[in-house]
Amino acid sequence: MAVVRTAVNPVTWSLELGFNQGELVSGHTRTLYCSGQTATDADGKPQHEGDMAGQLALSLDNLQAVLGEAGMSLAHLVRLTVYATDVDLLFPHYGVLAARLGAAGAAPATTLLGVTRLAIPGQLVELEGTAVA
Repeated sequence: MAVVRTAVNPVTWSLELGFNQGELVSGHTRTLYCSGQTATDADGKPQHEGDMAGQLALSLDNLQAVLGEAGMSLAHLVRLTVYATDVDLLFPHYGVLAARLGAAGAAPATTLLGVTRLAIPGQLVELEGTAVA
């Protein structure tokens, strides 16, 4: 059975920001719940200290690597949670995330949360996703 994704948007303002209010998924056979991904290298060492743009890009690379290991891509994301220690600092760089999701044809239901800190000191952003295939 093929995966069918239906955007659920009782309001449409979110479409301009690159996300759907909801994603109804039916016919899927696999669901991947991804742990939060931060800007760490392959050895778990933090990268891009103090650089929100660099951390956001590497966090997205790391999320994409988890998806790829499961035979999925950003296009399979149906849910994305973004945790940021400084939401105002994130906003000027949000286009990096939106552009990569848009290029993949993905507009997952998204939540952005401001948090006081992340598990790894110095990390500014963390991405947590759910994908279906």
